[in-house]
Amino acid sequence: MRIYNSLTRRKETFEPLEAGKVKMYACGITVSGEAHVGHGYQALIYDIMRKFLQKQGYVVTYARNYTDVDDKIIAKSRETGIPADKYAAMMIEKINSIMAEMDIDDPTVWLKATENIGNIITFIQKLIEKGHAYAADNGDVYFSVESFKRYGCLSNRSVEDMLDGVRVENDESKRSPADFALWKAAKEGEICWDSPWGKGRPGWHIECSAMNMAAFGDQIDIHGGGRDLVFPHHENEIAQTESLTGKQFAKYWTHNGLIKVNGQKMSKSLGNSLLLEDLLKKYTNEAIKFALLQNNYRNDINITDDLFPEAEKHLTEFYKIIKEVEEKFGKEGANPAIDKKFDEDMSEDFNTALALSELYPLFREISRKLAAGDPSCAADVAQVRRTYSLLGIFKKEAAAYLSEVAAKSPAEDIPQNVKELAEKRWQAKKARDWAAADGLRAQIDSLGYVVKDGKESYEIIKK
Repeated sequence: MRIYNSLTRRKETFEPLEAGKVKMYACGITVSGEAHVGHGYQALIYDIMRKFLQKQGYVVTYARNYTDVDDKIIAKSRETGIPADKYAAMMIEKINSIMAEMDIDDPTVWLKATENIGNIITFIQKLIEKGHAYAADNGDVYFSVESFKRYGCLSNRSVEDMLDGVRVENDESKRSPADFALWKAAKEGEICWDSPWGKGRPGWHIECSAMNMAAFGDQIDIHGGGRDLVFPHHENEIAQTESLTGKQFAKYWTHNGLIKVNGQKMSKSLGNSLLLEDLLKKYTNEAIKFALLQNNYRNDINITDDLFPEAEKHLTEFYKIIKEVEEKFGKEGANPAIDKKFDEDMSEDFNTALALSELYPLFREISRKLAAGDPSCAADVAQVRRTYSLLGIFKKEAAAYLSEVAAKSPAEDIPQNVKELAEKRWQAKKARDWAAADGLRAQIDSLGYVVKDGKESYEIIKK
């Protein structure tokens, strides 16, 4: 099994620190707003990584965090009038509900910044003692970047490159503009905790280092998150943790790509954020997953207008075949070759895109067997269900899935003249008047509709 390591910038054979066991951490959501498709994608990817590692026989402990105190949450608290801790708790509950609707499993361990204040303070104190951090007169505490010689090892940039063109707070209490906050002195009305440096709250980066150490100790196997976290967040995590322990923090760093909408980076400022709650009103959770996973996780995803409808269409076609097979031949059997090929694809850096591409020829073969009355297609379908459930698809009863799709799809108001032409064509087909049927099909096509024939009926679809 090979994994792309962002630290070494190459694929490496996966070998955990301890044989048979994997310690894995993924940076979660800052709960200052609603869960969008990017949050869902990142949670899905690391849930799949965890499950595939388990499938390979590893005992996986997977930790994920919620950042439940930071500047954005405090700003939302002021905006809404809801205390910051209550606002964060409210958003966590809502996000958990949306992730459950997406059918994304919880990690082994949930971590929250506000539940680790003591661990964070202890971590900072040790950094100060080792000369890697310093307290300013105003109650802030900063990490000294120049004290960590490997700073920039993950992003592969020098400190000068990092500062060039990047906004740096002009703070006279810093010894260097590259230094970053470990502890922030409380401003009036802000949520805060007592510390040796006065009332304040943690900086963003320190929470993940402290929570990792509390959950796993000095080292972990896999650390993940979105590619936008490489710098400064993950770079700073490495600096903090390795300065304290003197050991390599994470053996493998993995980063998923970012979400774009019609070619533009998804952001609140552009007004193109796609909320999971809104997507789930239009599409099944399986279709959303199918759409997102037809992409190598390290690449950016460009969400076009037809991405989710096309995914729903393909998945619906697969489920229709599944329904026919299971009704005719049952739900039992196995085809180890399907599972073996899936494992081969996924062992190459969790290649969900390649694994999903196997479904198209698979279902063509299943359809051929179904038409020929070959009962072995039942074993194929049963295996597809078992194997691909790891990706979160083919988990539902076929009839239930098709009903869900129909319920989410707005009823198409087909013009009466199109309906009449389609009915005339159907009758012509039954009378084996192929010339008349073809002529009527052409008329229907010219009006912007197509007719899809089934065994006992037909469907009119707008082009």
